[in-house]
Amino acid sequence: MLRTAGLALSVLALTFGEAPAQDFPSRPIKIVVTIPPGGAPDLAARLLAERMSQTIGQNVLVENRTGANGNVAGEAVAKSTPDGYTLLLAADSLIAINPHVYVKMPFDTRKDLVAISSVASNQFFLAVNPGLPVNTLPEFVDHARKAKSPLPYASGGNGSQHQLGIEMLKQRAGIDLFHVPYRGGSPAGTATMSGETMVVLAGASSAGHLRSGKLRGLATTGRKRSPLFPEMPAIGEFYPGYDLTIWLGLFAPAGTPESVVAKLRGEVQKAFTDPEVLKRLNVTGALEPMLLPPAEFDALMNKDYEKYGKLVRDIGITIK
Repeated sequence: MLRTAGLALSVLALTFGEAPAQDFPSRPIKIVVTIPPGGAPDLAARLLAERMSQTIGQNVLVENRTGANGNVAGEAVAKSTPDGYTLLLAADSLIAINPHVYVKMPFDTRKDLVAISSVASNQFFLAVNPGLPVNTLPEFVDHARKAKSPLPYASGGNGSQHQLGIEMLKQRAGIDLFHVPYRGGSPAGTATMSGETMVVLAGASSAGHLRSGKLRGLATTGRKRSPLFPEMPAIGEFYPGYDLTIWLGLFAPAGTPESVVAKLRGEVQKAFTDPEVLKRLNVTGALEPMLLPPAEFDALMNKDYEKYGKLVRDIGITIK
């Protein structure tokens, strides 16, 4: 009798425990983005939110929470209720770089978050202020070597991939540049256009500025050239082995029911296989969908965690 009663209570508890997941969502969902409006994570989040609002039966909102290279947004989501209503759209820098850069992290990126899905991949464009008298990467390297003082370069924040990418180039090319951090890639691009800084690794959202001449593109950071700018060489063509490709992912707080995670993963898959969404996602020519199976995404995160850990130690970047 006790065994039967215990079984009944277990079934009852399981049933009530699963009810929220079965009914999910019953209210609006919020996607927190780590950067200001305008950058690649923000673009991807807004496309996803718009598509999900049409298919999931609830409004999906986007909230931009900047600071500490994504730590502010990441902590807010990691410490929120694990029910699927507060999500994080972040670049790999938060997950795989920040833990090595910050002496004290406010949360554990690998234990306090659960990956819902990879979303997209992107590469940067090495770009300069058009007033700088260079038109190619070799000319830039030569100019930097001869400069009386280090040229200032903008980044999306201390420990950001913008910074790591430039620092990698500095090592490979044997040049010195002065780092000026901003709160996101979009402000960093604006600073370079205005002349506050001279160099930036511009993201997908800056493609229009590259076309208009407000920024002068010299090279791409990925393994291959950008389809949008096929005439622009990859840095790796001059310095073999150089590769900086970023990925974006959607995350939830650890402890979120697997059934909720699975439902959200399905929504991501639907959104980023929709032709209209893909057209708008790739309007910049640099942002492409990246929908990996969960195990492959986990393997990529672990691989990049180790790769960037070594790079950060080699460069000696530390933020207290």
